[in-house]
Amino acid sequence: MPRQHDRRPDALRPVTFTRRVPRHAEGAVVARFGDTEVLCTASVEDRVPHFVRAQRGAKRGWLTAEYGMLPRATGERTRREAAQGRQGGRTLEIQRLIGRALRSAVDLRKIGERTVIVDCDVIHADGGTRTAAISGACIALADAITPINSGALVRQVAAVSVGVVDGGAVLDLDYDEDRRAGTDMNVVMDGDGNFIEVQGTAEAAPFTDVQMDSMLALARRGIAELIALQKDLLVSA
Repeated sequence: MPRQHDRRPDALRPVTFTRRVPRHAEGAVVARFGDTEVLCTASVEDRVPHFVRAQRGAKRGWLTAEYGMLPRATGERTRREAAQGRQGGRTLEIQRLIGRALRSAVDLRKIGERTVIVDCDVIHADGGTRTAAISGACIALADAITPINSGALVRQVAAVSVGVVDGGAVLDLDYDEDRRAGTDMNVVMDGDGNFIEVQGTAEAAPFTDVQMDSMLALARRGIAELIALQKDLLVSA
């Protein structure tokens, strides 16, 4: 089937990063991947959690992430998880992934005893919200910690989804493709092309070595493009 935005199988959706939207956050970026839109903010607090402070001689900071979808980010209104009294398993999984990915980008010793809280709020969802969140939040994180220590960001990180749809490997799945995918995979990498995390699931038939290699090659290509977009913004700061 033709892809949305007239894309080739190896093409990203139209991607933009718009920084400093909220005025109060130390770092803020809106990440747009096609029709998926995520507001990423990074806030800095002059304290660390007890488990970090309790480590003898640590003198280091911490980074944590929170993720959520606005009620009308999807076709039908969803109840706020706060109104239900608990977060869902999917939300917890995604925000832990975001936290792990971004902690790999920071030397926490260089920010001192501070905590960076990254909030990723989905404004509009059309697939790939977690990968858009990681890719946009890296810029917000850099803006938040660079004034503290210009060397604290030790690497850029970005993420993209890949999958097997209608028998072929494709890059950056939108919602319709994700719904039809026989295999769905989320890949996080750094600016040197090293893997940080790979999450892959065969939704229908198991995938082969050849399909795996094809998906990872597409992910590497897409993430290289995302890293270049990030770098353009970071250099212009």
